[in-house]
Amino acid sequence: MINIRLEAYKIIVTVLLKNVFSDKLLKQKQQQIQNEGQNSELLYVLVKGVIKMYKNLDYIVSIYTDLDKFKATNKKIKILLYMALYQLLYCDSIPDHAAVNESVELAKKLYNEKVANFINAVLRSYLRSKEITYPEDPVKLLTLKYSFPEEIVKKWIEYWGFEKTQKLCIYYNEVPKLNIRINRFATEKEKVKNYFHRRNVKLIESNASENILYTDQAHEVLNDVAFSEGYYSVQDPSAAMVVELMKPEPDESILDLFAAPGGKATYMAELMGNTGEIIAVEKFPSKIKKLKQAVERLQIKNIKIINQDAFKYGPVAPAFDKVLLDVPCTGWGVFQKKSELRWQINQDLPKLLKMQENALKKGAMFVKKDGYLIYSTCTLNKDENEKQIEKFLKKNKNFKIDPASAYLPEEYVQDKYLQTLPFIHYMDGAFAAKLKKIN
Repeated sequence: MINIRLEAYKIIVTVLLKNVFSDKLLKQKQQQIQNEGQNSELLYVLVKGVIKMYKNLDYIVSIYTDLDKFKATNKKIKILLYMALYQLLYCDSIPDHAAVNESVELAKKLYNEKVANFINAVLRSYLRSKEITYPEDPVKLLTLKYSFPEEIVKKWIEYWGFEKTQKLCIYYNEVPKLNIRINRFATEKEKVKNYFHRRNVKLIESNASENILYTDQAHEVLNDVAFSEGYYSVQDPSAAMVVELMKPEPDESILDLFAAPGGKATYMAELMGNTGEIIAVEKFPSKIKKLKQAVERLQIKNIKIINQDAFKYGPVAPAFDKVLLDVPCTGWGVFQKKSELRWQINQDLPKLLKMQENALKKGAMFVKKDGYLIYSTCTLNKDENEKQIEKFLKKNKNFKIDPASAYLPEEYVQDKYLQTLPFIHYMDGAFAAKLKKIN
């Protein structure tokens, strides 16, 4: 029988010490656990939860230990404590004694009696007195209570103030809902709703996009044969609205320069009725594989996939009706679904900003006169969003903003841009600008 806590621990150690994403590791281990006839839910809960709340867990553990000794403690042993404490704090279905005993046994198995006694002492100390107080300083309070890097919290408070930033932090720590986009080639929204209603799965319509439904019952929807047969795709409404802002038309020629994993490209294809042509450029072979799988599953015929660096794609000519630049970004808008991202702030931001600037410059070269350039990110960082567009428009007088309000519900538009804010709209954070080439 697979020890689920041990497997969760191994994944968490790998993610936090090697700065990698958990999804692939989780998927492989979940499959193995299910093949053994065990329930893999605890594995998912522990991995995602501990990674998400690790700064909060670290702070709480430090209260119940000698601070100097705790600072000197091996990170792998700290992670054992985080995992144990997470069960005590957040896993209501696990009795306290079980959480403590299993954690102590795991410490014995992985390390020795001394480490096990240390784990036991800290957890017993917490259970005797659960009073946790946080610093009064607003940045430190949100950083420690909701588990975010201080630099990001500072920036958010600067943008929106304390209360909205607190709402944002709370939202990001909630369990995400599953959003699906109906494949209009294959079916209709009402048919999908009725199909799942008969299976006791509730799908709710999104206010943001007419093709999006959402549910709390992710497992049932993702594992249904209707998904593998291409009746719907997974897509957040914020991402769907980027395509709706673009407004792809039948028979158009569209270039998607950073195409994988393909959610936007396949939605464009659906809205175009499988006519015209979409050139989908993607640099990484592993991402190309996902893009091809999506195209095949949805039976799309008008996407041509090019495995190449977007910055080397050519020949450069103003040949396209529309060009989509869904650029790499810091990902501050998707922290609910990708909890690891909040800890990867050691990205080289100046390098990233320069790359986005160059992407705009490159993409603009492919746009026909009276054609459109669409720039989008999944971040809440204004340096990557509004400021990039302002800088581009100063240098490129032959482009102007086409207001997003002409294409999208007003509540998702701010200063002529698509702007979704999780603490207001309860979806991922996204930004998009539509620019028209006027000569």
